[in-house]
Amino acid sequence: MPPPPADARAATGAGADADAGLLSPVRAGTPVEAAVADRAWLQAMLDAEAALARAQARLGTVPGPAAAAITAAARADRLDLRRIAVQARETANPVVALVTAFTALVAADDPSAAEYVHRGSTSQDIFDTAAMLVADRALRLLRQDLGRTARALARLAGRHRDTVMAGRTLALHAVPTTFGLKAAGWRSLVLDAADRVDRVLRDGLPVALGGAAGTLAGYLAHAGAHADAGGAADPGGYADALADAFAAETGLARPQLPWHALRTPIADLAAALSFTAGALGKIALDVQTLARTEIAELTEPGAPGRGGSSAMPHKRNPVLATLIRSAALQVPVLSAGLTQCLCVEDERSAGGWHAEWQLLRECLRLTGGSAHTAVELAEGLQVRADRMRDNLALTGGRIVSERIAAVLGATLGPAAARHLLTEAAAAAERSGRPLSAVLAEAPELDGRLPAGELERLCDPAHYTGAAGPLVDRALKE
Repeated sequence: MPPPPADARAATGAGADADAGLLSPVRAGTPVEAAVADRAWLQAMLDAEAALARAQARLGTVPGPAAAAITAAARADRLDLRRIAVQARETANPVVALVTAFTALVAADDPSAAEYVHRGSTSQDIFDTAAMLVADRALRLLRQDLGRTARALARLAGRHRDTVMAGRTLALHAVPTTFGLKAAGWRSLVLDAADRVDRVLRDGLPVALGGAAGTLAGYLAHAGAHADAGGAADPGGYADALADAFAAETGLARPQLPWHALRTPIADLAAALSFTAGALGKIALDVQTLARTEIAELTEPGAPGRGGSSAMPHKRNPVLATLIRSAALQVPVLSAGLTQCLCVEDERSAGGWHAEWQLLRECLRLTGGSAHTAVELAEGLQVRADRMRDNLALTGGRIVSERIAAVLGATLGPAAARHLLTEAAAAAERSGRPLSAVLAEAPELDGRLPAGELERLCDPAHYTGAAGPLVDRALKE
């Protein structure tokens, strides 16, 4: 086997772990990418350490000046990210190396404060709290993008309330609908996703506070040894007070119980992210379908160089929808892995917990990148009502055969009307003639309908049911 190229060999050193997004363009360069990058996770762990010190200072178990010094030192740019990552191989998580490096940093600034870093805590408390901080920051970016997308889709739905197009079922023309109703349906999915994200932000992102095995014993030991530890004689009271203070300092929720081995917050995140990616993926797939050359009812917003083909200069590919769909096909699989991590052993897991980290980050950044891309797609989507009208005419009126069967059923009987329409539709398809022309020659209808009534019944624009009112109802919600 030949040796790897020189540049590949060089990449095995510092910085080889950098993920520039080359294989994941849906999130490359989007705000969520920075929000979940390695340095963001490192900063979140430092934020958790600092918040814990401040929470303990509130309760008198850490001196106020020490908590202030710890907070001042909690800056990711002062630490060697790569060194901490490599050292994490020795302990299976990055917190141990982080605490060592951070304690040295605090000691250099304020030697008296160093002993209070990570006081009574454990790696999983810090990492899980950091994970919730990262998720909170990423979800807020995602939520803003969902709001913009929903507003853009509302505008499309209102503008095209009565723009008639072919409704398609099992890939074929079914009955007429309106683009306004389709856009309102897309918006409904986006709002459903926003509701799920809001619920997680409101109730499902808690601090982690359990100590070594979920009993908070380490925190209580240090509180009991401190002369000013108010409530330390009451373990439950001190545990509640510390959880409240930690939640207040981080802005996260307070859990009912330590959740080291109770992974509901991760499963809730997985569900919300999976649904959101899938909801946006439905929109993307519809856009891809309707942008096909032979359909051409929708066109993505253009930008210089966007959608170009390396081999075919005439093409402008639907790249925004493609990016969104790529995330929709990945996130549900990854989120299933997160949900699987509910099944962990004992009070702390050896592997199940560790397996969550990359899966969670990838779900956050793929879904966040998808939501950011959806904004541009929804705000710039071009609707070609002329092509929608042209495509409606492709079946020569057969697209409204359901309506004609219902009308004729009142005079011929349902079974006879359906038989007539089935035969007439087949004849129209074979001959290429309009359905109304074939029906006009049917002896069963001689004298049954007023002049011009067949042409009116076969006009797709007159058979959109309650599409308009349904759009109105959706936009009022």
